[in-house]
Amino acid sequence: MRVGDRVLVAGTAPIWPDGSVDPDPYVQAKRCFAIITSALEDAGASVEQVVRTRMFITDPAHGEAVGRAHGEVMRAARPAATMVVVKALLDERWKVEIEAEAVTS
Repeated sequence: MRVGDRVLVAGTAPIWPDGSVDPDPYVQAKRCFAIITSALEDAGASVEQVVRTRMFITDPAHGEAVGRAHGEVMRAARPAATMVVVKALLDERWKVEIEAEAVTS
């Protein structure tokens, strides 16, 4: 969603086009970031313009893997980032769901 100079990408889940979900939290996070990157570009923004990310994980043990994926993708942007452990996500296969906000000006 684009509102003025802001692009908001919410509820990004680690789903592949065929509906499958890889069980590895790092792979899930990388898939979420690939979807986010595509959504940002579709709205006229880039990963380098991301100012805020929110990562929801289902187990504290996934924090390192998800954080590593975040660092690889968001290295240039260095956004304010929050990681929250939640009881569950919509699909029990998901270990992570990610949101991002970018400012384009």
